[in-house]
Amino acid sequence: YMFFNFFLFSLIGYNSVSNVAVEAFADLRQSLGIESLLVLDVATLPVVAQLAIMFVGRDFIQYWVHRLLHRVPRLWAFHKVHHSVTQMGFAAHLRYHWMETIVYRVIEYIPLAMIGFGIQEFFVVHMIALTIGHINHANFRPPIGPLRYIFNSPQMHIWHHAKELPARYGANYGLSLSVWDWIFGTVHWPHSGRDIPLGFAHVDEYPEHFLPQMVAPFREEPG
Repeated sequence: YMFFNFFLFSLIGYNSVSNVAVEAFADLRQSLGIESLLVLDVATLPVVAQLAIMFVGRDFIQYWVHRLLHRVPRLWAFHKVHHSVTQMGFAAHLRYHWMETIVYRVIEYIPLAMIGFGIQEFFVVHMIALTIGHINHANFRPPIGPLRYIFNSPQMHIWHHAKELPARYGANYGLSLSVWDWIFGTVHWPHSGRDIPLGFAHVDEYPEHFLPQMVAPFREEPG
């Protein structure tokens, strides 16, 4: 999963295709007479402020994309690969379908372009978020205290992977930040969650290995 998703797909294949897509989008924008999408040029702000705005803004967008992955049947078929993990550990963060990258980046692109983020800043924010994601899937319980209302944590995120949830479409959608779940009422955190069953209904019947999991969403009837 790491080799394909992070290296072959993200660094080589997706980046090459996205460069072509960005140029095509720029040509389309110019043909429509739209000079710029910029509504806020963060490049004029101090670097720390740029990174903070991009980190919070990107996480806000990803919160809503994550909700879509659970609510739209076709997107859930791809997201099920990630939820097929039945034991938490940092490597669980690496198990996901490559279509998720496309969904996240396509929806992120225009809002983030409107605040003028650059590729270098995006890389820094992406690496920070990636590190937090690894921690949130790890099998340990860091003392987070009152920061639970701001940042996601392994204690909170394990409930996102719980096999049985009180809401049909799940809970705890925040990736790096938990504040969106508190604001929009999607928190589910009844206790520590240690050793709760993970996955989804009939997860034991789901393909276990990489290639079958990459193919499964295309064969599955959404519903």
